[in-house]
Amino acid sequence: MKKVLKYSLFFVVSVFLLSACCKKQVVKKDQTMNKPPVKQVKKVTPAPSTPAPTPQKAEPAMKMEKPKMVAMPMIHKVVKGECLWAISSYKEIYNDPFMWPLIYKANKDKIKDPDLIFPGQILDINRDYSYSEEKDAVRFAKTRGKWSLWDGK
Repeated sequence: MKKVLKYSLFFVVSVFLLSACCKKQVVKKDQTMNKPPVKQVKKVTPAPSTPAPTPQKAEPAMKMEKPKMVAMPMIHKVVKGECLWAISSYKEIYNDPFMWPLIYKANKDKIKDPDLIFPGQILDINRDYSYSEEKDAVRFAKTRGKWSLWDGK
């Protein structure tokens, strides 16, 4: 008898807890589970007005925006914490970090070791380079050969 009373009490408590946790949501006729109720919007009719004056010049159907041009500097002043890799990755310089050997080659008289550049140095940025020079610089930067052997070919 005690077992039956114990299990029936357990059953009643568990049913009570489950029913408290699982309340049903009441849905109105014009409302669904996922959509908020639709609001009625009054239609506004515009008041009659005077016609707009015709423009003197005909405007193009679609205005074309000019692309934003990035200034391409010919020199760069080194700031503390920069390296040739970072400088060549700037948008206004080359936008490619692997092209740092072009900066080194243009400034061989100012830079003895490409790993050591100093704040305040003014570096020339080569803008007149060929496709083959660009490819050689990128290949060299990726392989990182000996400095004394690199002659730009």
